Amino acid sequence: MSTFVAKPGEVEKKWILIDAEGLVVGRLAALIATRLKGKHKPIYTPHVDCGDNIVVINADKVVFTGDKHTDKIYYRHTGHPGGIKETTPRKILEGKFPERVVELAVERMLKRGPLQRKLMRNLKIYKGSEHPHAAQSPEKLDVAKLNRKNARV
Repeated sequence: MSTFVAKPGEVEKKWILIDAEGLVVGRLAALIATRLKGKHKPIYTPHVDCGDNIVVINADKVVFTGDKHTDKIYYRHTGHPGGIKETTPRKILEGKFPERVVELAVERMLKRGPLQRKLMRNLKIYKGSEHPHAAQSPEKLDVAKLNRKNARV
């Protein structure tokens, strides 16, 4: 008996639409990372992009539990000596690109490398309720109904 290994041409990719309004960031990111990687499918193969294409709308309306909205710190480095910069989710959500909070959370849940960069290209995040992917007719996934802890009221 041989082990099944999915080939990139055999993978059937679907389009999924997620409305992130009122959803907890970490739980949303974990679900998105699982779907992007394809771990929810029986043909999952670790080194092949088996996941779906995901469109996230209303990314500016995500919530954090506890005091993470102000206490959590995102670090980045400019590459120069003493060039470490820090910011909070509150500043990012109030800024010009609030969808970066969800993008950073998903990106950090995937293993780094060439496959991660390819998987991140399958994720489309928009701060409003409009998206240009209507032609792909994405299936709506209600994340709030999967578990009562996924959404905050």
